Amino acid sequence: MNRRRFLINALGLLPVTFIASRTFGESPNMTTTIDKIVHSNAEWKKLLTPQQYDILRDEGTERSFSSPLNDEKRAGTYVCAGCDLELFAAEMKFDSGTGWPSFFTTLPGRVETRLDFKMIYPRKEYHCARCGGHQGHVFNDGPKPTGQRWCNNGLALKFVPTANG
Repeated sequence: MNRRRFLINALGLLPVTFIASRTFGESPNMTTTIDKIVHSNAEWKKLLTPQQYDILRDEGTERSFSSPLNDEKRAGTYVCAGCDLELFAAEMKFDSGTGWPSFFTTLPGRVETRLDFKMIYPRKEYHCARCGGHQGHVFNDGPKPTGQRWCNNGLALKFVPTANG
């Protein structure tokens, strides 16, 4: 098979792979059932800021080093900005140097993952298990104990400090 035919065949499979990954996404962190929240696009636009809508509903990405959550050090919980589902404990956060809030794991059952081919090569993206809001991507360059970096858009999160944090 020549290179041209190989590329044509490979590119022809991308839409099938993309559809399959969006339909049959992997969810390794799912241990409990979360009741889903469903809104129309118009309802989401009323509930979210334009920037939050771009990230949570259209899978956009905020500019690096733009989130005040990068410097958040208090005890508390990070919740989805779309539906307030708790996604991360403050103890899971670390400074990755990437300019986005990063965590080495998630709270069990709070996110769903699937493959994302928007940059041609596959990346694992994750979404809130309740509202489906896009949060970010998972990379295998994080610290112990997991070796993972759950790289999150700051605008997709809200920080809730503990009562004495």
